[in-house]
Amino acid sequence: MVRAFYLVYAGLCYAIFFATFLYLIAFVGNLPVVPVTIDAARTGPMATAVAVDIALIALFGIQHSVMARRGFKARWTRVMPAPIERSTYVLLASLVLILLFSFWHALPATVWAVENGIGAGILWALFASGWAIVLLSTFLLNHFELFGLQQAWFALRERAAAVPQLHQPLFYKIVRHPLYAGFFIAFWATPRMSVGHLLFAVGMSAYMLIAIRFEERDLIATFGGDYVAYREKVGMLVPRL
Repeated sequence: MVRAFYLVYAGLCYAIFFATFLYLIAFVGNLPVVPVTIDAARTGPMATAVAVDIALIALFGIQHSVMARRGFKARWTRVMPAPIERSTYVLLASLVLILLFSFWHALPATVWAVENGIGAGILWALFASGWAIVLLSTFLLNHFELFGLQQAWFALRERAAAVPQLHQPLFYKIVRHPLYAGFFIAFWATPRMSVGHLLFAVGMSAYMLIAIRFEERDLIATFGGDYVAYREKVGMLVPRL
């Protein structure tokens, strides 16, 4: 019964994540299918808006990065059952994003705007391709393990996870972190960049650059010299010529 609960819990966490991920696409793209977007949100004095938005980005970065570290996981799993540790991480990351959506302050002043139809179309295509790269990259890794479903399923079946192996499928032959590269493209590709969107893109980009450094330390600890050799051959976010 406990293992069955783990699987139900993991499924619920995944459903919340996926809904939040879809909302994030609409939020960043200012798509009118959701009630609050990056430029259609609450307003306030500029200083307050900037401070609140930076705090929300920082909160996401701290939660998302700290909870992913090996040292934190080792302590966290003393109180949190290992089969739902990843699902809980995914749930909390989703809740922090929902908090960001709820309290984000719009800064709608225009930084740049592309009026040319072809130019705007190219930027929208880049925006869509960024999200596609993000989603495909999760499947190239192990989508269901990344979001906690595999751990709960293995617990139900009393099956041990395989020893981690270093693979370089598709995008990973070109760059080491295609998932982050996809987010960079998605956050920056827009025909109209507002001050608020620029703040979001800069803040999230800074977080990702910091997170990559910590993540690579963990990868070296896991894969040793194999990852060091891989890092020397393959670029971090753009192909190494």
